[in-house]
Amino acid sequence: MTDPQRRVLIVTVSDSVFAGTREDRSGTLAAAAMEAHGWTVSRAKVPDEQGQIRALLEERLGSVEVILTTGGTGLTPRDVTPEATLPLLERLIPGIPEAVRMLGRSSTSAAILSRGVAGVARGTLVVNLPGGSGAVRDGLAILLPILEHARETIAGPVDHG
Repeated sequence: MTDPQRRVLIVTVSDSVFAGTREDRSGTLAAAAMEAHGWTVSRAKVPDEQGQIRALLEERLGSVEVILTTGGTGLTPRDVTPEATLPLLERLIPGIPEAVRMLGRSSTSAAILSRGVAGVARGTLVVNLPGGSGAVRDGLAILLPILEHARETIAGPVDHG
C-alpha cells in the first residue's frame, strides 16, 4: 500500500523517451521499486534541455518529498541534468552520488563518469541518477535504505538520543 505522505516524482530526462522513440525502462524500474516500498509515485518526461529540466524541478519542489531524475548525467554535450539541478539546491548531499558511483563501479568502471548530484531544496530531496537500468538499480540500492530517515530529518528536528 502506498503512503500519501511519501510522495516521489520520477523524472526521465531523455530526448528519445520524450519523443516516444524509446521505451522508458529506467523510469519504469524506479517507479515500480518505489511503489513496492510504499511510495506514491508520479512521473514526468523531459528532453535533455536545461531550461525544461529546471522549470519542471522548480515547479515540483516542495510538492513531493523526493524527486529522482534518471538520465542526463553523463559527459555528452546534451547531458545537462546536474547543471539544471545544482542552482536549485539549498544543501548538497555529496555522499549519495558518491555511493551510487562507487556501487556502480563494481559493475562498470565507467560509473565514475556520472556527474549526478543530490541535495535538498524547499523540503524536497533531489537525486540525479544515470539513465541506464543498472545504474538506477544501483541508485535505488543506495537510496531505499536511507530514504525514510532522510525524509524525516528534512522535515524537521529529530532526536538522535
